[in-house]
Amino acid sequence: MKRVILQENVENLGLPGDVVRVKDGYARNFLIPRKLARIADETNVRQFEHQKRLTQDRLNRLIADAKTLAQKIESVSCTISRKAGEEDKLFGSVTNIDIHEALVKEGITIDRHTIQLAEPIKILGVFTVPVKIQKGVTANLKLWIVKED
Repeated sequence: MKRVILQENVENLGLPGDVVRVKDGYARNFLIPRKLARIADETNVRQFEHQKRLTQDRLNRLIADAKTLAQKIESVSCTISRKAGEEDKLFGSVTNIDIHEALVKEGITIDRHTIQLAEPIKILGVFTVPVKIQKGVTANLKLWIVKED
């Protein structure tokens, strides 16, 4: 039996990074030639652990940056003015593109696809719009839709 470190997800065996025991022939003839695994000797395990730490540090930095951006977004209140008719109904609607443009005017640059608007806004009022910045980090943007004069 050989110990190998999985490089990719192998069905019925494990996920990337798992150290598993497999038969010699399976490792030698299938997993290693297809670069699905590496032999789990001391050097490879140490190298893998180092790579794992680097990846975790990079992820921690990304999450910290995302939290900073989330605080910045939550501290801003955007106002969008639109023409409206009776009962405060808008002519047209406010979409994530309009919200993205309002954020850019405030000096915040994000991908417009991160704005989680369930459906376009069609009435005047104050709305809280979630902005998903990173996995696990979501900011709530306060959005004012006002009547254009």
